[in-house]
Amino acid sequence: MSNKPLVAIIGRPNVGKSTFFNKISGKRISIVKDIPGVTRDRIYVDAEWCGYNFTMIDTGGIEFDENDMMYGHIRKQATEAMELADVIVFMVDGKAGIVSTDYDVADLLRTTKKPVILVVNKLDNFEVDKTYDFYQLGLGEPFAVSCEQAKGLGEVLDEIVSHFPEPVSDEEDNALKIAVVGKPNVGKSSIVNKLLGFERVIVSDVAGTTRDAIDTPFEYGGRKYVLIDTAGMRRKRGIDSDTVESYSVMRTIAAVRRADVVLIVIDSTQDLSEQDVRIAGFVHDEGKPSVIVMNKWDKVEKDTYTVNKLNDKLAVDLAFMSYKKSVYVSAVTGQRLDKLIAMADEAYRNASSRISTGLLNDIVGEAVAMTEPPSFSGRKLKIYYTTQPESNPPKFVFFVNDEKLAHFSYRRYLENCLRKAFDFSCTPIKLNFVSKEKNK
Repeated sequence: MSNKPLVAIIGRPNVGKSTFFNKISGKRISIVKDIPGVTRDRIYVDAEWCGYNFTMIDTGGIEFDENDMMYGHIRKQATEAMELADVIVFMVDGKAGIVSTDYDVADLLRTTKKPVILVVNKLDNFEVDKTYDFYQLGLGEPFAVSCEQAKGLGEVLDEIVSHFPEPVSDEEDNALKIAVVGKPNVGKSSIVNKLLGFERVIVSDVAGTTRDAIDTPFEYGGRKYVLIDTAGMRRKRGIDSDTVESYSVMRTIAAVRRADVVLIVIDSTQDLSEQDVRIAGFVHDEGKPSVIVMNKWDKVEKDTYTVNKLNDKLAVDLAFMSYKKSVYVSAVTGQRLDKLIAMADEAYRNASSRISTGLLNDIVGEAVAMTEPPSFSGRKLKIYYTTQPESNPPKFVFFVNDEKLAHFSYRRYLENCLRKAFDFSCTPIKLNFVSKEKNK
């Protein structure tokens, strides 16, 4: 379950970073205008090239004006990009030639051990001779491209994926990685410290103290674990794009992707917020097993029905996570924290479940016999057989006569049948339907 490599696109304003980003991603995500500073937020997208999956970040243009109040922040931003990325694409303007800012950025990049790919953009006629001056930046051979016309992008992508690290095998990395995520100031670091039994990370009432994803290995019950404490994920409009916090969000996203299990921490003294739901939705979309951790339980005024009321509210607000399990804890008193590791183990065990093809088809056959698929335009869905090709999360492939006949409601019915037959609590499962002509 390795993390996808991260590719950061950096350079001064108006060199074509967003155009490159949009062409590679195949989507028009970044706003493209000939106005410096258009890209304010850090935008990321998953991409694929020749079987390699990776994540790209489109960044704002880097300026080096020491008279500007934001100079220090922007320099820090560039440093963070270098630290965060596995590969850096440094884009320059072939029409304008080298400018002083290009030298400043190159000076920063030469100090990093990360691979840097120098891309000379806006060479619409592929004038390779216009790349020669850029050797002066000391970053190796420049790649001539026209992002607008999609010329030369394949060579750049080949170079990018050639630098990706080899995946770590399960034998080399057998510790269970548990990421702790949530909004700022919900008690993530306090929970981590209590679980570890010592002050490993700074605990403060000031939102945003944890800037990086901090990995702490430990052993419990004879098993190896890694706790990953992450920065609080604020809603997008609450993030100042000229600060390092936008990169902290990217670090948190990367932490979720490389985790085996995610603890989603929520402040039980407050109503579930839109951002709480958004964070849980991201974990769900990434296919990660998870546990809902309702923290600050010691501060809640309780009666006999409090837990039931909160669970009912969670069921509504997190309806897309019907498989969820929640636990009410206090990082201050340590109440029920001893359950978290066991629940993380359970979540990972369920996500790793493999069901034999024979047993799986027996369960699906019983489900179809109990409730047959509805008919559409005189045609009825026929399920020939089912397999489970993957786990983490469990993925089931249904070979059918026509996948278009697999209505959402019947897919949900089949998922519920699988969940009743097998323990998939704490983990999403994926159902894919594939049209297949049955041999006569």
